[in-house]
Amino acid sequence: MRQGVFRFFSFVKMADDKTAFAAVGGQAVIEGVMMRSPEAVVVAVRRPDGSIVYRRRPFRSLSATRKVWGAAMLRGAVVLVESLFLGMEALSFSSQLAVQDGAQGRRTRAQTLWSGLLSVFTVLAALTLGLGLFFYLPLVLAHLTGVRSGLGFNLFDGAARLLVFVGYLLAVGQWKEIRRVFAYHGAEHMSIHAYEAGEELSAEHAARYSPVHPRCGTSFLLVVVMVSILVFVMLPRPHSPLDPLVVARLLLVPVIAGLSYELLRLAARWPENPVLRPLVAAGTWLQRLTTRIPDQGQLEVALVALKSALGQDVSTAAQDYDVLMQRGEGSVAAEAGV
Repeated sequence: MRQGVFRFFSFVKMADDKTAFAAVGGQAVIEGVMMRSPEAVVVAVRRPDGSIVYRRRPFRSLSATRKVWGAAMLRGAVVLVESLFLGMEALSFSSQLAVQDGAQGRRTRAQTLWSGLLSVFTVLAALTLGLGLFFYLPLVLAHLTGVRSGLGFNLFDGAARLLVFVGYLLAVGQWKEIRRVFAYHGAEHMSIHAYEAGEELSAEHAARYSPVHPRCGTSFLLVVVMVSILVFVMLPRPHSPLDPLVVARLLLVPVIAGLSYELLRLAARWPENPVLRPLVAAGTWLQRLTTRIPDQGQLEVALVALKSALGQDVSTAAQDYDVLMQRGEGSVAAEAGV
C-alpha cells in the first residue's frame, strides 16, 4: 500500500503538446524510468546483473484519439487517470525486474486477468487513500480546531492540506528505496532537459542539466493543493466531517485537477509572467524534496527509455524485454504484465 500511495502522487512530468519537440513526459519507477511519447510508453530498468532491459509498448492518449477529451479542463483529468494506470503497471513491472533474475516463462490467461484486476484495485485503493489523506484528513483537523467562521475554517483546512502534503514528501524521502527513486526522478528530468535543448542524448550531456523541471508532476500536485485552497474558501463550512458538503468537495477534485493542469501549462510556457512566476518558484522549491542528482548509471537508464520512446535504436545499450521473452530468457517481470 505504501507503493500505491507513492504512485498516486507519482512524479509525472506533464507533456505539453504545443512544444517544438515531440511531447515527452516520464516518471521514476523502481531502479528505472518510464518515458511516454505521443506514440509509445517505454519502461527501462537496471537489473541486478547491471544490464538494462527496456519494454516498449505503443500508446496513444485518449485526448489524442477523441477530440472532446483534449479540450481544456478535461485533458488534465485524462492525463491524471492515464498516468495512474500506466504508472502502476510500470511500477509493478520494474519492481519485479529490478530485484530478480531468471526465466519464468509466459503467464497463463488467468494470471494475466488477475494481474489486471490487481492493478485496477491498487489504483482505486491508492486513490481512496490519497483523497482521504490529502483532502479528508485536513477537513477533520479543521473541525477539531472549533473554528466557526467559514473563511477561517477553509483557510485552516487549506493550510493543513499543504502541511500534510509537504510532510508526506519529507517522510517518504527518508526511505532508502524512495531516495533512489528520487535520483531516477532527477535523471528523467535531466534527460528531457537535454532533449528539449537539442543536445546529444548522452549521459555526459544530460549531466549538465538541472534535476528540476517546470512541468514536473510534483509541481502539478502542489498547484492542485494551492487551487483547492482558493476553491474551497468560497464554499460554505461543513457542519461535520460527514456533512454532504464534504462529498461536494470531493466531487470538485477533478475540476480542481483540470484547472491546475491548465495553469501548469501556462506557467511552463510563460515562466516569467509575474502572475504565473510564483507557481514556477513553488514547484521548483518542492522538487528539491523529490529529486536527487543521479549517477551516470541512472542517467543511462533514463536515456534508454527516452530514446526508445522517441523511436530511436537502443539495442547497443539495452536488451529488449520482448526479445528476451521469445528466447525464454525473460525475467520474472513476466508476472508483472506484458
